[in-house]
Amino acid sequence: MTQTCPVLVTGGAGYIGAHAVLALADKGWPVAVIDNLTTGFRWAVPEGVPFYQGDIEDSDLLARIFAEQGTKAVMHFAGSIIVPESVENPLKYYHNNTAKSRALIAAAVAAGVPHFIFSSTAATYGVPEVSPVNEDTPKVPINPYGMSKLMTEIMLGDVAAAHPLNYCALRYFNVAGADPRARTGQSTAGATHLIKVAVEAALGKREKVDVFGTDFDTPDGTGVRDYIHVSDLAAAHVLALEALIADPAGSLTMNCGYGRGYSVLEVLDAVDRVTNQTIQRVLGPRRAGDPDSLISDNSRIKATLPWVPQYADLDTIVAHALQWERKLGEIRGNA
Repeated sequence: MTQTCPVLVTGGAGYIGAHAVLALADKGWPVAVIDNLTTGFRWAVPEGVPFYQGDIEDSDLLARIFAEQGTKAVMHFAGSIIVPESVENPLKYYHNNTAKSRALIAAAVAAGVPHFIFSSTAATYGVPEVSPVNEDTPKVPINPYGMSKLMTEIMLGDVAAAHPLNYCALRYFNVAGADPRARTGQSTAGATHLIKVAVEAALGKREKVDVFGTDFDTPDGTGVRDYIHVSDLAAAHVLALEALIADPAGSLTMNCGYGRGYSVLEVLDAVDRVTNQTIQRVLGPRRAGDPDSLISDNSRIKATLPWVPQYADLDTIVAHALQWERKLGEIRGNA
């Protein structure tokens, strides 16, 4: 029997956080959520899960939550994630992703919370010279989003060296899909994730899908990315927490991806296949800073955790995203 402990999930009403809440609850972990509902949804938090609407820089609120819940671990998803916005408004990202994380870590240390799992990103690598990318690849972020996350990783390393806290930073590649039972999924209006955009187009919620760049150094000229199913990612968080509990003196930094990539056109072909229709594609110029290929070397997480992805199939990821998109239409229709 795995040893469980009370977990606070920040951003638990958002896309990935909500899946982590389900993964924890499904395994019998006591879990609570804090979310300021800027981009999250109150209905995304399951019934029976204690919910606190508030901000992670509110130290008094955090102290109360930690005391009321007996929190022994934090899973930290709260933050801002849109790369172009981070270039236009860097101070927002350094506030939301770095300064607020500092406040959260400080509150955890003050309350004696021993374990911390951080939602990081492959954007910490910038434009790597080689792909697949391993954890020792130089970290050279090319935008404030990636830098704001890297700064938090560095902060966690320094805090873990000075205080009785261990941590795991999980660097996500391209997260996609939805809960296989359609309990939750990507719900943000105006989302920029390719698979989300494509299934919206397939259901008539968008007229077209823009393809940014056809001159990349890839087999079909479009960018290649490593797409990971959000439920497999959530499962990795639970296993990472088990590893932190088992070895309180050790901390971890690991990539979360499948180790294989799909091009933009391959993803759109999969959506056409799953929906049995053709979505309109509009080819355009590439965006600044987009790497040709960004694929995870996932050998470290495979060697460290008993992580066996259950949904590492592009058509499955698309089918689950489509199933959720249909249900989301019903939810919004009833709202």
